[in-house]
Amino acid sequence: MAVELCLLLLLLFCGSTISEVQPIYKPPPGTLDFGFVPAKTYDTGAYHEPGPIGILFKTVHAFLYLVQPNSFPQDLVRKLAQQKFGNTQGDYQKPENVVLTLQAIYYEIGFIVSTALGLLFIFLLPLVGLCFCMCRCCDNCGGEMHQRQKKNADCQRSCFATLLFVASLIISVGVLCAYAANQHLTNQVRGAKKLVNSNFKDLKIFLNDTPAQIDYLVSQYNTTKDKALSDLNNVGPLLGSRVQEQLGKEVRPALDAALTMAGAIRETKEALENVSVSVEVLQEGTERLHANLTVVRMHLSNTLNDSACSVAQAASTCSIIRNSLSQLDINANFSGLPGVSSQLAKVNEVLKTDLSSLVQKGYAAFNDTPDLVVNQTRNILSAVPYIKNVLESIGSNITTFTNALPVQKILADFTIYLTQSEAYVQEYFPLVEQYDFYRWLGCLILCCMVVLILVFYYLGLLCGTCGFDKQASPTTRGCISNTGGNFLMAGVGFSFLFSWVLMVVVVLTFVTGGNVEKLVCEPFEDKTLFKVLDTPYLLNKHWKNYLSGILFKNPNIDLTFEKVYSDCKENKGIYTSLHLEHLFNINEFLNITMYTEDVALKIEHIQINLSKIILLDDIGKESLLNFSSSGLQGINFAAYLAEINKSVTKVDLLSFANDLEARADQLPKGALENALKGHANNIRMIHNQQVVPLEQAMKYVKARSTLNQSIRLLKRTSSELTAKVKNVIGAVNTAQFLINNNASLVIVQETKKYMDTIVGYFEQYVAWVKESIATEVAPCKPIANVVDTAVDIFLCSYITDSVNTFWFGLGGSSMFLIPAIIFAVKLSKYYRRMDTEDVYDDSVEQW
Repeated sequence: MAVELCLLLLLLFCGSTISEVQPIYKPPPGTLDFGFVPAKTYDTGAYHEPGPIGILFKTVHAFLYLVQPNSFPQDLVRKLAQQKFGNTQGDYQKPENVVLTLQAIYYEIGFIVSTALGLLFIFLLPLVGLCFCMCRCCDNCGGEMHQRQKKNADCQRSCFATLLFVASLIISVGVLCAYAANQHLTNQVRGAKKLVNSNFKDLKIFLNDTPAQIDYLVSQYNTTKDKALSDLNNVGPLLGSRVQEQLGKEVRPALDAALTMAGAIRETKEALENVSVSVEVLQEGTERLHANLTVVRMHLSNTLNDSACSVAQAASTCSIIRNSLSQLDINANFSGLPGVSSQLAKVNEVLKTDLSSLVQKGYAAFNDTPDLVVNQTRNILSAVPYIKNVLESIGSNITTFTNALPVQKILADFTIYLTQSEAYVQEYFPLVEQYDFYRWLGCLILCCMVVLILVFYYLGLLCGTCGFDKQASPTTRGCISNTGGNFLMAGVGFSFLFSWVLMVVVVLTFVTGGNVEKLVCEPFEDKTLFKVLDTPYLLNKHWKNYLSGILFKNPNIDLTFEKVYSDCKENKGIYTSLHLEHLFNINEFLNITMYTEDVALKIEHIQINLSKIILLDDIGKESLLNFSSSGLQGINFAAYLAEINKSVTKVDLLSFANDLEARADQLPKGALENALKGHANNIRMIHNQQVVPLEQAMKYVKARSTLNQSIRLLKRTSSELTAKVKNVIGAVNTAQFLINNNASLVIVQETKKYMDTIVGYFEQYVAWVKESIATEVAPCKPIANVVDTAVDIFLCSYITDSVNTFWFGLGGSSMFLIPAIIFAVKLSKYYRRMDTEDVYDDSVEQW
C-alpha cells in the first residue's frame, strides 16, 4: 500500500525542476500572472467541542493529574520499545531490565496504588458484607431487635439521617455524571457517521482535484512561452526603448538645455526690440516736456529781471523765486541712454539660423533609436522560429512526462480502495452502533444498580422521617417508620451485592482509560508521541527513519512523523510534507537551463550601431557661440534701471505753481503780480497736458513697464552667458560622445537585461510551479484530519474522555457506598420496630 501511495504522489512532480523548495525568484521587469491553482475547500473541521460536559472532562483530567503528575516518559517508552523481554528465562533478571521495570513502576505508581485500593475494595467489601450478614443472623452487629433508649437519641438519629442524605446526594451526583458520560458517548457514536463521511469526501476531493491542479500547472507553461515569443517578436521596439531610456538620461537634458537656449535667443531679440521701442516713446515725451519747461523757465526769468523786482518789498520774493527756477526741468532723461541697436543686429544675425529646428532634428534622430534597433535586430527575428521550436520542445517534454506517469491508473486504484473503505465503514457502522447500544445498555444497568440502592435509601429516609413518632416507643413504632428502616437495610444489602461489581468495572476502565489519556492523548496533543515514533531504529531496528524507509525504501532520508503531521496540519502540499523530491528527480526531463542558455546565445549576438544619430550639428553650435558674443554684457543695465525709477520732473509742478502764486500774492498789486500768476497757470497747464499723460497714459506706462521687464530679462540672460553657452555645448558634446563611443556598452547592458527578462520568464515559471507544489497542489490537510479524527476526536474526545468520566462518576458513587452503608445501618435502628426496649438504660450500645 505504501508503494502505491508513493506512485500516486509522483504525479505532483511534473512541474518542478529543483529538488528543494526555495523562495519565488523575482525576475526583471515583466512579472507573469499565472492565476490561482484551482482548489476546493475541505469540509472537515477536525475539532471537537464537548459542550457543557466539558467541565466534567476537565475535572477528570485534573484528577488524573493528581494520580499521575509525571510528564510523558519519552526515554522510558523508547527503551521499553527497544528492549526485548521474554526471549529467555533470565531476561527479566538483567540489571537493565530490572531498572526499566522499576522506572515503569515509578511512573505508574499512582495507577498502581489506585488499582490496589480498588482491588482491595473488590475483595474486602463482599467479604465484609458476608461477615456482616452472618453477624446479624446471630443477633449481633445490630441484628438484635432491641434498642436502648438514650437522652441524645434524637440528635443521633438526625445526625445519621443527615449524613446518609448527604452521602446519597454525592452518590446521586456521581451516578448522574456516569449516566451523562454514557449518553454522551452514545450520542457521539451516532453522530460520528457524518464526520467519517466528511473525511471520505475530503479524501476524494484530494484525489480528484490533484490531476486538474497538475494540468493547470502544465498549461501555464503556455503563458510563459507566449510571453517570451511576444517579447522576441518585438525585440526591436522593446530593446530600442530600453536603450533609448538609458541614453536619454544624458541626451534629453542636453537637448533640453539647447532648446532652452534657443528660446532664450528669441526672448533676447524681443527684449532688445522692446527696449529700443520703449526708449523712443519715452524720449519723445520727455523731450517735448523739457522744451516747454525751458520756455516757461526763460519767460519766468525775464519777468523776474523786470525793474519791479528791484523794489524793496519785492526783492526778497523775486530772489526766492529766481533761486527755484532750476527745479523747472525734467528728472528722467531717456535721451542720454545708450542704444542697443548693435546687440539687436547681432542677435538677428544669430536668428538667421533656426536653432530650435536643429535641436528638434536632434530629438527626432534620438527618438528614432527604436527604429534603428529594429532594423539592426533582423537576425533575432530570423532566429525566432528556432527559439519557438525550442520552447515547443520544452512544452512537449512536460506533456510527454506527464502522460508517461500512470496517473489515471493510480487514481483509479486509490479511488477503488477509498470506495471500498467507505463501503466497509458504511456496512459495519450499524454493527458499531449495535455494539455501542449493548455497551450503553450495560453501563445503564450499572447506573441502575446504583439508582436502585439510592431508591432504597431515599425511600428509607422519606418513610422513616415522615413516619417517625417521637411519642412512640421502639416497640410501638408505626408501619411507615418500620418500612423506612427496612428500605434502608435493603439498600445496605444491595450495596454489598452490587458494589464489588461496580468497582470491577471502575478499576478496568480506570486503568485502561487513564493510561490511554496519559500515554496517548496528552502526548498526541503536544506532539510528544510523534517524537517517540521518530526515534531512530525504534519501529525497525535496521531503519533510522521508519517513515522514509516505508515510503522511499531509504531510511536515511530525514522524514519524520512529526514534520509530516505538522505540514499537513498547515495544509501544505504533499510534495513538501513527504519530501517527495527524494523519490524522483525530473531535472533530466525539464532541463530548462540548457534551453535558456541557447536562447541567451541568440540574443547576445545583437550588434547595434547608433552613430547616425546627430544631436546638434556644427551650425547649431556656432549659432550658440555667436549668441554668447552678441554684446549683451556691454549694455549699461544700471543706467536704464536708474532712469526708469526716476520721477518725470524734479519738482511737483502743481506744488511749484501753487507756491509761485502764493509768493505773487505777497507782492504789491501790479503787472509783476499778474505776470507771475500767469506763469503759474502755464506751469499748471504743462503739468495737466504733459506730465500727467507721461505718468498715467497707457502708452507711456506700458513703455516704462516693458522697458523695465526687458532690461531685467536682458540682465538675467547676459549673466554668465558665455559660461552657460559653453555648458550647453559641452553637454551636447558629451551626449554625442556617449552615443558615438559608449552606446555599445549601454546596448550590451540593456541586451543583458533584456536577455535576463526572457530567461526570467522561464525561471519565474519554475519558481511558481515549485511554490504551487509546495503550498497549493494536493494540500494534505485531509491526511492530518484523518489522524486527528481517529486519535484526537474518536479515541480521545469521544471514547477516552467519556470512559474516564464514566468511571470517575461510578467510582465516586461506589466509594461513598461505604459511609452510606454505615449510616444506613445506624439509622435503621431508629426507624424499625423493636421486639424489646430498655427505656432508661444510658449505657453505650453494643453491636
